[in-house]
Amino acid sequence: MKAEKIIKPANGYLMFFIVLALFLSGITLAIKTENPVYLLVSLLAFILALGFILVNPNSSKVLLFFGKYVGTVKQNGLYWANPLYKKKTISLRASNFDSERLKVNDKLGNPVMISTILVWRVTETYKAAFDVDNYENFVRVQTDAAVRKLASMYPYDNFADEGHEEDITLRSSVNEVSEALEKELEERLAIAGIEVLEARIGYLAYAQEIASAMLKRQQATAIVAARHKIVQGAVDMVDMALEELNKKEIVQLDEERKAAMVSNLLVILCGDKEASPVVNAGTLNH
Repeated sequence: MKAEKIIKPANGYLMFFIVLALFLSGITLAIKTENPVYLLVSLLAFILALGFILVNPNSSKVLLFFGKYVGTVKQNGLYWANPLYKKKTISLRASNFDSERLKVNDKLGNPVMISTILVWRVTETYKAAFDVDNYENFVRVQTDAAVRKLASMYPYDNFADEGHEEDITLRSSVNEVSEALEKELEERLAIAGIEVLEARIGYLAYAQEIASAMLKRQQATAIVAARHKIVQGAVDMVDMALEELNKKEIVQLDEERKAAMVSNLLVILCGDKEASPVVNAGTLNH
């Protein structure tokens, strides 16, 4: 047998009264008749009491008979089975696992620190009990392996200026990366009868040795993007100013005066500090 078998043993409450009656009757008869043979009845009751099985909610008992798998009890309650059965408890509750921060290389070879948060539970008690040595340790090891593989499949961030532009990155594509991680873990943990309820990246950052350099890179990229936006807006404003001056015929400017005006406006609009204008009280030529 290589699959889970759900069984329901005898009613434990009924057997409790039977065992209790045998135990008390054996002691009573031994006292009344002064014959110690009746104590064997109490001994039998004690042996039968070893067969009680208590199954709590969201828990299970795997039963073995001299190394042979008998079945799994999943329905909670008090039951009684063969006292020779070996009972192994396996929890069916959802469990959280927060992995350690691992240092791995992303797709571009940059070292990153990454960890994952996994929510899982056992669905196949036979596989969890017999197909792996320790299913909880199996979850930890396979999760670390899946995270390492995932990090090597995607870059930390896009570097379009270097020709490395990816549709999915570890930093920005949270949903896509989580789905890929869940799929990878489901394939790895299926052998242990474990269901993956949720898997997502819990921590993500560049490794310490390159974190400072990458921060400067990101700042430089942001500054360049901001400057590009400022210059684009300034050019549009200068173009609008010249167009309005010509349209309303406020002043006639030759090419040299236009160039000077454009230069002054760009300096004012693109400068980091506020300009200090010099008021010309004369004419355009002086």
